[in-house]
Amino acid sequence: MIEKYIKSIEDVKMLEPEEEAKLWMLMKEKGDMEARRKLIASYQPLVIKEGAKFSRAEAIADILQEGTVGLIEAVESYDYKRGVHFSLFAAHRIRGRMLNFIKKEGLADVPFLDAETQNGVPYVEMVEDERADVSRLTEQKVIKLKLLSAVERLPLKERAVLEGVYLRDESVKEVAGDMSLTAAHIYRLQKTAIKRVRGMLSKFWHNW
Repeated sequence: MIEKYIKSIEDVKMLEPEEEAKLWMLMKEKGDMEARRKLIASYQPLVIKEGAKFSRAEAIADILQEGTVGLIEAVESYDYKRGVHFSLFAAHRIRGRMLNFIKKEGLADVPFLDAETQNGVPYVEMVEDERADVSRLTEQKVIKLKLLSAVERLPLKERAVLEGVYLRDESVKEVAGDMSLTAAHIYRLQKTAIKRVRGMLSKFWHNW
């Protein structure tokens, strides 16, 4: 059944920018439900992409279903006038739904900070305070949750950069393309985001 679902998603075609812009206008301004349906359908592949990292889980069908709920919520709450790409906005909501389900069902710990950079450096080591020795910290789950909470509080673009580079292991060039920004801008966002996270966690590291 899951194979059939994934196969059907492979046939979904991306919307042209002009068509998508028109659909957002029709849905948000006119309440057009057909436009809403088309937008949800066209972004279903994003659910598959975000769920790929959990493909070995026994409850993958339920995880994908939760991701679809997240997609629908994103469609409902998205403000197309802000100029933020919907895929970036929706990915966070989809992934959050999936992770909440996984944690609730006790299927796995939060995987975000287990990811490594392209140089093989764990994300947790990228954002730690220089005074903290991660190798001596035994309560890894607490650290993960603290860091995840901090990342979720970042401005949308900074959060998208960290998730793209460290979670999805995308190159800076790929992230820049997704966000329609220059690589230099992505590097600045990345640097600022890491600095913010360090600031948010400075008290935690100090008292550990």
